[in-house]
Amino acid sequence: MILDNDIDHEKISKMTLPELKQLCREMRRCILNTVTENGGHLSSNLGTVELTAALHFVFDVKTDRIVWDVGHQAYAHKLLTGRYDQFSTLRSKGGISGFTRRSESQADAFISGHSSTSISAAYGIASAMRLQGKHGSVAAVIGDGALTGGMAYEGLNNAGKSRAPLVVVLNDNGMSISKSTGALARYLAHIRSTRKYYCAKEHVKSVLSAVPIVGDKLEKTIRTAKGLIKDAIYDSSNMFENFGFQYIGPVNGHDLEDLIEALSVAKIMRRPCVVHVFTTKGKGWHPAEDNPGEYHAVSKKSTAAGLSFSEVFGRELERLGKSDSRICGITAAMKYATGMNYFCSSCGERYFDVGIAEQHAVTFAAGLAVEGMLPVFAVYSTFLQRGFDQVVHDCAIEKTHVVLAIDRAGFTGEDGETHQGIFDASMLSMIPNTTVYSPANFEELRMCMSQALYNTEGVVAVRYPKGGEPAADIRPGTEYDHSGRHGSTLAVSYGRLSGEMTRASREASLKGAPVDWLRLVKITPLPEEALEKALEYDRIVFFEEGILRGGIAEQFGAALLKRGYAGSFEAVGADGRFVPAGTVQEQLEMFGLDRASMTERLESN
Repeated sequence: MILDNDIDHEKISKMTLPELKQLCREMRRCILNTVTENGGHLSSNLGTVELTAALHFVFDVKTDRIVWDVGHQAYAHKLLTGRYDQFSTLRSKGGISGFTRRSESQADAFISGHSSTSISAAYGIASAMRLQGKHGSVAAVIGDGALTGGMAYEGLNNAGKSRAPLVVVLNDNGMSISKSTGALARYLAHIRSTRKYYCAKEHVKSVLSAVPIVGDKLEKTIRTAKGLIKDAIYDSSNMFENFGFQYIGPVNGHDLEDLIEALSVAKIMRRPCVVHVFTTKGKGWHPAEDNPGEYHAVSKKSTAAGLSFSEVFGRELERLGKSDSRICGITAAMKYATGMNYFCSSCGERYFDVGIAEQHAVTFAAGLAVEGMLPVFAVYSTFLQRGFDQVVHDCAIEKTHVVLAIDRAGFTGEDGETHQGIFDASMLSMIPNTTVYSPANFEELRMCMSQALYNTEGVVAVRYPKGGEPAADIRPGTEYDHSGRHGSTLAVSYGRLSGEMTRASREASLKGAPVDWLRLVKITPLPEEALEKALEYDRIVFFEEGILRGGIAEQFGAALLKRGYAGSFEAVGADGRFVPAGTVQEQLEMFGLDRASMTERLESN
């Protein structure tokens, strides 16, 4: 057994090629066993095992820095940086994160979770190191999917004109979450398949043939290698050269010798350099190799299968799209994850995968809308944050009718702080000409989609949680639902949480004074009738599965005060903290939003 908690660059850099291959086999087995048990990102991590080993062979995280874009492919990196003993706690409460976190390890150079940030961060790190007189190198690992994000090009444009010792490792697997699309995907495919690569590779190998795996003679031969790489591999039409980067590749991302040679050359150059690596998602496990999208994210073994909000949304959009040729579906490289695959299969001409480019997706939707189409952009709550300016400027100001189908709203579980959907309600509610619906069950989701498309002007958001339908006996609607006036205390909530809130109200009523409930479906703008009913109560407790600051609870309380409310108002929710990894139930308990905690709160005075 080579893999242990004490493995580091010093040990890795002294390994023979057979030892490195054994290390990769052990890491792949460890990742497969842990992810199938805990859940997490499988295909991407199986595909980057050899690349990670080569990176840690060449780069020493004590003096160099490795920045991972998105970070969902950094499991092997964690195994090689002192977290082997903790790896079984991956994505669990109090365990290690499924992404990179500076708070978790000094080997994690930058926080990750969202895409296309690595080049900008790495260039900033390299610049800071130069200013402080440090001589380390910085590597940014970015996928071909993340490279479709506009921020990546902002980083390339800025870093390319510098002399920073920055190595951009382009992990090209032809996939983002859904298969990569667009001009960039075609360009990279051309590079991968061009005959010039194979000729150039032979030239480079002939120059570096005497270089052992450790690279003792590499510096001596680099002058010749640099010239060959420049002349033989990339030409004036190369996109990266036009940004000011030296280009090396493509390199087989599962060939350790080739990887180490290419990364070593790039590091010694000490200038902006792109190493183009092509890998196979799911490498080493045939089910994931054959279906990389299906195994992109794997659920825990114990997770019950069943119909999800995402699937219900997808099937409903398909149904509506079949009867209305104005409806268009948009996704940011997440066709299957958002349920958009159903619409795609039936209404393909009106389906658009824009790549990992949420800002572009929002403005593209606005363009469709101003010419009379009905665009629906399906996006995770956490990723919609990236399109905030576009929602404000390109959509809301002129009341452009764009529908946002916001998946993973509220607590999302094990992915941790970067992926919780706790900000969308607060974020969207501050924007004029914007309406937000938060359905509590599948039937209400269907009703809200129809309401959003045909009966609401301006920007309309329909937000719904991850997973299946909560077990609750509620009457579906599109505005609000009220239990009727029986007591002096009123419990208020919306979305998934509202079902448990109604149960908590009933349980509290059985133990004392009656507790009534108010369930909001339209949360922005707040229904006037709902506010009028709330004014009748001496005490109001608002339970919110989201951030309290600027959230719906605060807005509800402010609206009551404006109307002269003089009773007691309490808000319970995510109280200014980011939500760590754990199960959704654990996260609800953390903030007093589980049924038992809500019942106890309602019982107290």
